[in-house]
Amino acid sequence: LQRPLSSTAAAVLRNKRAFKQSLPLSVRLMSTEQQQKQYEFILTSRPADGVGLITLNRPKALNALSTPLFTELNDAVKAFDEDDSVRALVLTGSERAFAAGADIKEMKDKQFSDVFKGKFLESWSLLTTVRKPIIAAVSGYALGGGCELALMCDIILASPSAVFGQPEISIGVIPGGGGTQRLAHAIGKSRTMELVLTGRNFTAQEAADWGVVSRVVAKEENVLEEAVKLAQTIASKSAIAVQAGKEAVNAAYEHTLNEGLRYERRLFHSLFATKDQKEGMAAFAEKRKPTWTHS
Repeated sequence: LQRPLSSTAAAVLRNKRAFKQSLPLSVRLMSTEQQQKQYEFILTSRPADGVGLITLNRPKALNALSTPLFTELNDAVKAFDEDDSVRALVLTGSERAFAAGADIKEMKDKQFSDVFKGKFLESWSLLTTVRKPIIAAVSGYALGGGCELALMCDIILASPSAVFGQPEISIGVIPGGGGTQRLAHAIGKSRTMELVLTGRNFTAQEAADWGVVSRVVAKEENVLEEAVKLAQTIASKSAIAVQAGKEAVNAAYEHTLNEGLRYERRLFHSLFATKDQKEGMAAFAEKRKPTWTHS
């Protein structure tokens, strides 16, 4: 039989639990599950069922994006994408900076032959090949490469403090990680041209008004908590249907309207070969919650 706790031991246990609950969400999330792999520039965790979280972790450099950081980011994203127990991802930084840009110290002495032969920044686009949805939770600065990284994600939630921008023109270059292209798709040629050629930053509210972000969370809300909740909702759906939905929406950026409509119909038709389609429609007809098998 197990000996009952003494009053002193019970008090210590209560204090320990209270301390854990008082920790910031980002700290508590990291302790939810032991990390399977240790990284130098990012943190990974499982904050909720079906949700993988990646946190950029270069606080002294305001999460400046370097090649080693992106190597780790791509590795972590690939691992989550291949893990069937993870059905949605969240990417975030710190309260002060999502990512304040690319690492200028890494770039400043490079020559044309270095960046051309080395395919510099090409590996950044690997994030867009992930089949599972990625939600960016943005607080503070998302400038240059940080703005481009957010734009690579499928959904962006922003805190009121978020600041976006492509300031590369001020250091003698232009965006190289997709800023000119993805922004133009999101907000049109004229606004993109103004931002790229002046380097002007734009606020979270402007980003919401222009359609760059899905929404700005309320001041009393935590953008990371809201992103995890959103990821939980997505993870509770059929994984096959979610991936098909992401693929169909992304096709709108690549195809003409007629081609996109045809592609959407083919994806819609293909879902009738899945068990989840049968379960989902049966559950609706029987007025019960579906039990997904993700098959």
